[in-house]
Amino acid sequence: MFKKIADIIEVPALRKRVLFTLMCLAVYRLGAAIPIPGINAEALRQIFANQSSSLLGMLNIFSGGALGQFSIFSMGVMPYINASIIMSLLQGAHVIPYLDRLHKEGELGRRKLNQLTRYVTLFLASFQSFGLTIMITKMPTPSGIPVVTDPNWFFYAVTVLTLTTGTVFIMWLGEQMTEDGIGNGISLIIFAGIVNAFPGGMVALVQLVKAEEIGLLRAVFFLAALVAVILSVVWVETAQRKIPVQYAKKVVGRKMFGGSQSHLPLKVDQSGVIAVIFAVSLLAVPMTVVQFMPQSATGQQVASFLQGGSWIYNIIYGLLIIFFCYFYNSVSINPEDLADNMKKSGGFIPGIRPGKPTADYIEWVLERITLGGALFVASIAVLPEIFRRKYSIPFFIGGTALLIVVGVALDTMGQLEAHLIMRHYDGFLKKGRIKQRWFNVGTGG
Repeated sequence: MFKKIADIIEVPALRKRVLFTLMCLAVYRLGAAIPIPGINAEALRQIFANQSSSLLGMLNIFSGGALGQFSIFSMGVMPYINASIIMSLLQGAHVIPYLDRLHKEGELGRRKLNQLTRYVTLFLASFQSFGLTIMITKMPTPSGIPVVTDPNWFFYAVTVLTLTTGTVFIMWLGEQMTEDGIGNGISLIIFAGIVNAFPGGMVALVQLVKAEEIGLLRAVFFLAALVAVILSVVWVETAQRKIPVQYAKKVVGRKMFGGSQSHLPLKVDQSGVIAVIFAVSLLAVPMTVVQFMPQSATGQQVASFLQGGSWIYNIIYGLLIIFFCYFYNSVSINPEDLADNMKKSGGFIPGIRPGKPTADYIEWVLERITLGGALFVASIAVLPEIFRRKYSIPFFIGGTALLIVVGVALDTMGQLEAHLIMRHYDGFLKKGRIKQRWFNVGTGG
């Protein structure tokens, strides 16, 4: 591992990308620690002390504790993710022909779509920051101390403007990291926020063991379960279903070309952490809406539902993850295009006719392996929270956080691997050391 790190340092272009990524993350962490003026920090701590298992606590983890301090980056990247969901749904549903045309225009169309996504992000950030400001001013504290010392119109205007600007800046920072750094910038920002909470949780666990509030055996069992979950997530994230592809022989002059065998790799969890992030972001929308009607009985019921982590909440959360797993696959993978490209290059799946039958077979395989991956991701996201409530784990370490951390880490390591191999260095994962695993579905496996 140390040799691989030395290899990264030796490559100037890669070293520059890594340092740029670390610098951007440092800027993000600095902004997450700058609170908005007029906030009572002690009252805010009382509110978030009992919110670890709620959606509000999860959003605080995603923001790297910025929401718990009500800093200038309290909104995090959630408005940008919600805007991306809206644009993806509009493209997938084909309800706006203009978006369909942009999607087919290549790089120029992609840039225009990104610009439209930024505009939608600005609108959502303004709306959600206003709702968040109302929520902070109205939320009761156990001691009765108000969170906002003087909630006048000037405070509302400055806070909404500051939170909106913070979100736009984070969006820009994430895009710069994606272009000039390593990994996906937005995912790395969420990754940094989640990892920031891990050391404090481990310290709290050690202190509780020393104070004999939790048994040593239970703490060891929890850590062993944590390692097992991480290993299972890595196994599924790297799992593939390899569809065999045979290429026909071609005779050109006196030479024969083709006749080789290859495979079409389909990941079991194609969406990775995207489905989890989308589900959390979508659940945050009703929390923002109910802040505009705090006295309404319906609004109070919705807020209580989002705070409680009930069975219904967990079921809806799991179903949203499964939906976004399938939705992401439908947007990112087109079986008809794969079949057409395979046919043009002289390839075919043994036992399957080229053309539409090949596209139908690829779609059939994709639907079934996606079901297994989606059920696994939903289980990892929901079950640890249920066990945490049952066995009283003393700090927030939910499956959602683990899925995002492991998924982003694997993606970033994969990009580092590609850069090293491209420059004739050995990657992090040597051949034969970690084996690829896949699920056999149907024929040809």
